[in-house]
Amino acid sequence: MFSFVQRFQNVSNQAFSLGIVIVVFIMASSYYQLINNKAFSIPSNIDNVKTLINVRTSRYFGSQRGKAKENIKIKFDLNTDLTPLFNWNTKQIFVYLTAEYNSSDKIASEVTFWDKIIEKKENAVINVNDLRSKYSIWDIEDGKFENKDLVFKLHWNIQPWVGLLTYGETIGNYSLTVENKEKV
Repeated sequence: MFSFVQRFQNVSNQAFSLGIVIVVFIMASSYYQLINNKAFSIPSNIDNVKTLINVRTSRYFGSQRGKAKENIKIKFDLNTDLTPLFNWNTKQIFVYLTAEYNSSDKIASEVTFWDKIIEKKENAVINVNDLRSKYSIWDIEDGKFENKDLVFKLHWNIQPWVGLLTYGETIGNYSLTVENKEKV
C-alpha cells in the first residue's frame, strides 16, 4: 500500500498540474479577448503640444558641477478611449506618453513626459486639454533641445491578475520641432 506521504505528494502534484493548465487557459483566453476587442489598434489624438524650456543649475535637474542644464516640460491635449484594454483578467493599465528624438551621433533617445495608472474601466476614457507634463526632461548629453524633432507616442501596459504583462501603443502620434520661444 501507499503511505500517507506518497498519497499527499500524488494529490498535490495533480493539483499543481491542474493549476498550471488553468493559468495557461486564463492567459490565452484573455489575450484572445484583447485581439477580438482590437486592443492593438486603438486610436489616440495627441495634439496642441507646447514646449516649456527652463535652464536649471540644480543636480536634481541634470546639472553637473553647477553647469546649467536645459530642461523641457510640455503642455498637451490628449484624447483616447482605452476601454478595449479591459477584460475580466485586467487588474490595471499603466499609460505613459513618450517622446522619441535623436541625440548627437544619431543615437535614438526615448523619454517619458507623463504617466497614469487606470484601475477601472470607467476611467479608461482620457480626454485632457492643456495638461502639463509630470516630469521635467533633460538630455543626457550637453546638447540642447532646440531644433530637435520630437515624436510623441502614447504607450500602454496591461497588468493582469494572472499571466504576463502585455505592452502596446496607440495608433497616432504627434511630431514637433522644439523652438526656444516659450520660457518658464
